[in-house]
Amino acid sequence: MTQSNSAADSGNGARGLWSSKLAFILAATGSAVGLGNVWKFPYVTGENGGGAFVLVYLLCIAIIGIPIMMAEVFIGRNGRHNPITSFRLVAERNLASPAWRISAIVGMLAAFIILSFYSVIGGWAASYIGHAAAGDFTGGTAESVGELFGGLLGSPVQLLGWHTLFMALVVLVVSRGLKSGLERAVTILMPALFFLLLLVVGYATTTGHFGEAVSFLFNPNFEALTVKGVLVALGHAFFTLSLGMAIMMAYGSYLGRDISIGRTAVSVALMDTVVALMAGLAIFPVVFANGLEASAGPGLIFQTLPLAFGNMPMGSFFGTLFFVLLLFAAWTSGISLLEPVVEWVEERSRLGRTGSAILVGVLCWALGIVSILSLNIWSDVTPLGMFAAFEGKTMFDLLDYFTANFMLPLSGLLTALFVGWFVAKESLQGDLALSGGAFSLWYNLLRFVTPVAVVIVFIYNLTA
Repeated sequence: MTQSNSAADSGNGARGLWSSKLAFILAATGSAVGLGNVWKFPYVTGENGGGAFVLVYLLCIAIIGIPIMMAEVFIGRNGRHNPITSFRLVAERNLASPAWRISAIVGMLAAFIILSFYSVIGGWAASYIGHAAAGDFTGGTAESVGELFGGLLGSPVQLLGWHTLFMALVVLVVSRGLKSGLERAVTILMPALFFLLLLVVGYATTTGHFGEAVSFLFNPNFEALTVKGVLVALGHAFFTLSLGMAIMMAYGSYLGRDISIGRTAVSVALMDTVVALMAGLAIFPVVFANGLEASAGPGLIFQTLPLAFGNMPMGSFFGTLFFVLLLFAAWTSGISLLEPVVEWVEERSRLGRTGSAILVGVLCWALGIVSILSLNIWSDVTPLGMFAAFEGKTMFDLLDYFTANFMLPLSGLLTALFVGWFVAKESLQGDLALSGGAFSLWYNLLRFVTPVAVVIVFIYNLTA
């Protein structure tokens, strides 16, 4: 162990490490691969012209996603504590103000809030597994499928039950710690997710519209790409990699110093993008085969696709597989959202890992009830409705709006500025172990390009 690592580990010698580079990559990819890949990426691609959007999105991953991910993992590995403490320690070692840890505080708070309503949506996926398996979509019409979804949203009891189940699954994994919990879960769930996705893509090839989907995703149509589409790609590249939520700091704190942060960050970004593109190849052939709209919005997953699966050969079987896939994607992301806060409570209290996971999980579950009620009983409650920008926004909408549009960009921006301008260049170069050219590219992106891109996302989201 190097001297710098010993210093970083002082007072925390019992902290575990990922057993391998692959374990970290699977965990980080599991965090990044969530509903955003399987749900959001296909429909924003559909809305913004297909292949041209994909190219811009990949460029945005390179200039925003990878630089900030590397910065967050650096802080976590260098600090070797929970995100807030790690940020403070790195700041102190670089003679910077410990107030920079506000980035981790904002990120952890955002992760906690996001998990509260993400769990509700994860519950939707869990409930749809049963519906698909029971053949409830078979021979369905747009009205019957819409009524089923409306019935779910309109029932606080049903939503609470599924929300409770999903949160219990997340707490169960996180409570078991690094090796028995996080690592074991991702080494099972991520390969299973890839396998299920391959099965659904294989099924999509039988629809007769697979070539159309390939052309839609990979044939660039720059005439269909607007300025708004570029900004959407920029924003989605930031959010899809779980940035600004202190997750990569938490996961990075378990990363051995013999593992390259740069190469692993690139691997995670590539795997995340591959899953997003595979999700498109799984979804669009089914959409085109049924004459549906590729830009159908979030309803594509919970209303449009069930209708399509219900009217296709072996639709119940593959519909069930699809929603199991969706649940796995949500579950791995839910685990990563809970981990930073549990890590902090565990280090700051005597509750231990299990007690910390249960406490944070129960508090997050309780906040999720607000989102559940805003879908039905409180659907007319719009606390900030007096302001034009928030007219019609329920509590669910507001939690989503403020985390996505304020908290995540703020945390990501502060992290980029701190690591790019206040951490000694020599320290970064030694820790990241990149070649001269690769380091210079990353360093200049982080200092000059990434912050500007995040500010553009920030401003666009506020004015959209």
